[in-house]
Amino acid sequence: MSQFVVTASIVLYKNKINELKKAIDSFLETELPIRIYLIDNSPTPELENITNDERAEYFYLNANRGFGAGHNVILRRPHLMGKYHIILNPDIYFEKGTTEALVEYMDKNQDVGNVMPKVIYPDGSLQYLCKLLPTPMDWIGRMFLPLKSLKDKLNNRFEMRFSGYDKEMNVPYLSGCYMFLRTSVIEEIGVFDEGIFMYGEDTDLNRRIYQKYRTMYFPSVSIVHKHEKGSHKNLRLFWIHVKAAIYYLNKWGWFFDKERRKINADTIKLYSK
Repeated sequence: MSQFVVTASIVLYKNKINELKKAIDSFLETELPIRIYLIDNSPTPELENITNDERAEYFYLNANRGFGAGHNVILRRPHLMGKYHIILNPDIYFEKGTTEALVEYMDKNQDVGNVMPKVIYPDGSLQYLCKLLPTPMDWIGRMFLPLKSLKDKLNNRFEMRFSGYDKEMNVPYLSGCYMFLRTSVIEEIGVFDEGIFMYGEDTDLNRRIYQKYRTMYFPSVSIVHKHEKGSHKNLRLFWIHVKAAIYYLNKWGWFFDKERRKINADTIKLYSK
């Protein structure tokens, strides 16, 4: 049994030093027994000395196998994880007390497998990271829609903007930028599907957790996410995104996904204002 209450992992890839340090320091600013694992997919181990804190451990993979595969280096070793484990993006930071508040929430809600706080941009505006289970139009169609008005209509539904984001919600698809996971649930449900290199592995994992546990949005706590939407600016990342969507839809169903239809309908009914 691990001696840590909370552990975290960050998958690195040629990151900006100051941004990465901010993420690491945010997590380390606590009196809880913790450890952070830095999984480096970069071509060279130049980030090895990003921190000298004894609560940090660095793994250099000498290959880029993807986001999920990087985190799985830890998720496949439950003895390295705490009671709770955070999937943490390198462009996130938060105030002291955030981790403690989420530990308290999870301790009080034993049926929750994953919790995500409110996520905001550095300017304080809200990020819409609570989503329904994606349809082909949500994930692929809207990438090619020419009219902003059509995209906005899709986003209002898909990103659950109709909910107001002002209350706790059991959400079928929570963003992978910050996943506060119950380790015992990961041992039961399994790890990230490595058939997805990047984008969508969080959808798949959260859906599998949601089938047996609540996966909650908890807006009483907030974190800051820089979030540059790389796949919208880079052709290579765009095609990685498309391939991930195709893989996910092949796995769960394109147009005949009865579970998705029921979950989405129930979620809309429950949280519509």
